[in-house]
Amino acid sequence: MGKDNRVVLKVKSIGENVSLVRMVAGGFLYPYDLTFEVLDEIKIALSEAVSNCMIHGYGEAEDQEVIVTLEVQDRQLTMQVEDTGVGIADIAQAMEPAFSTREEHMGLGFVFMQTFMDQIEVISAPGRGTTVVMHKLLPATEQQIDEVG
Repeated sequence: MGKDNRVVLKVKSIGENVSLVRMVAGGFLYPYDLTFEVLDEIKIALSEAVSNCMIHGYGEAEDQEVIVTLEVQDRQLTMQVEDTGVGIADIAQAMEPAFSTREEHMGLGFVFMQTFMDQIEVISAPGRGTTVVMHKLLPATEQQIDEVG
């Protein structure tokens, strides 16, 4: 059973780093013995948050940074993704399905985050950047349930 842990990752805002963040998350979560499906859902939610920073927060400028914090305490996963980009004027509107500031995007990033995580918070202000905080209680495996009783 995985111990409590925390990692902070600061990545340059280039597309290749989305997959790097996914790999780090997979390694970070390995000790928690998650099913492939649960792990994949977490990685999708995280990828969407990081991609949003790069595409919407920074307008694809590649000289910016995204800060990702992964933390587990008592099987409660908290993922925080933050940028110092343009910010979001209307958070409720941005979280609506199919809303996107970019015509070529489907606007489903927040939908995936809300679907795959237990709770999501978005803190943002125009010109100040955006922080997305996602929470998920990591399910125990059958073996861990048997050990408890």
